[in-house]
Amino acid sequence: MKSLKMIAVGLCLALVLSFAMVGCTNKDKNNGSSSSSAPITTTTTTTTTSGNTTSEPTTSGTTTGNGTDSGAITSTPESQEPSAPALQSDLAGLANLPTKAQGWGQGVEVNDKNQPTGSIMFQEKYGKYNAYYIAPDEGNHIYLTFDEGYENGYTSQILDVLKEKKCSAVFFVTYDYVSKNADLVKRMIDEGHVVGNHSYTHPHFPETSLEKAQEDIVKLHDYVKENFGYTMTLFRFPYGEFSEQMLGLLDSLGYKTLFWSWAYKDWDVNNQPDTASAYEKICKGEHPGAIYLLHAVSKTNTAILGDVIDHMRQSGYNVAKFAL
Repeated sequence: MKSLKMIAVGLCLALVLSFAMVGCTNKDKNNGSSSSSAPITTTTTTTTTSGNTTSEPTTSGTTTGNGTDSGAITSTPESQEPSAPALQSDLAGLANLPTKAQGWGQGVEVNDKNQPTGSIMFQEKYGKYNAYYIAPDEGNHIYLTFDEGYENGYTSQILDVLKEKKCSAVFFVTYDYVSKNADLVKRMIDEGHVVGNHSYTHPHFPETSLEKAQEDIVKLHDYVKENFGYTMTLFRFPYGEFSEQMLGLLDSLGYKTLFWSWAYKDWDVNNQPDTASAYEKICKGEHPGAIYLLHAVSKTNTAILGDVIDHMRQSGYNVAKFAL
């Protein structure tokens, strides 16, 4: 009888040990499910900032089955894209370009197409920087551009004429102008004109460091983008002053630089040319690929603009939107 009791106790002990071993084995399996031995290519990290919870993809440094490094994030949600300057340039690569300051004026000498030879010469020399001193003459295009340093009460009338004549112009604006005349800038954009960057502070660029010049250009670019939803792509140097280094900077920022192949003294509001002589001078300067620089502060320009456009068209020119 005693031996039977001992056998029963032994069997009970064996069963208890068996259940204990099974529990340990299951526990080890559960721990193994979170082991780093299995390749993980992408996880999600949840962060909370100012009460807003967002999820961002992160990756481990393991290699996926296709042989690519999963440590490289291939996509990021748009809402999580970091804010960055609209434009950036490799300034070190521009350091060796000539910094000699040059002023611009088209001169009076012309070829057999009435094109200023000075414009053609500079176009051949600096056109590689996406700079335009004169436009290509295919299509007999003429381009009207207006510089807007400040508002003198005429821009709305100029826009009225352009709308009536169904033609486009380029308006080069400074920060001072856009910050004080948002309604006019919005109208320029809404009516299909081109708004160009004329700098934030209107500095003498050849005397400005590359870092400061880039900051000035990008600052106005970003302001217009943020406040008007418009991306500027054309630049005009204040005072017409440039250097080869500054041309290289604009090109590296993705801008085209627009000079002009025709201009006259129209900016002095206290000494405006009379309308008859101004009209004759402007019409006499017509040529294929002409880039006209006009100032929107001019009472004379405003008064004769419609007649000037009519004459250009009657002479076989297309007053075109600059889209080169």
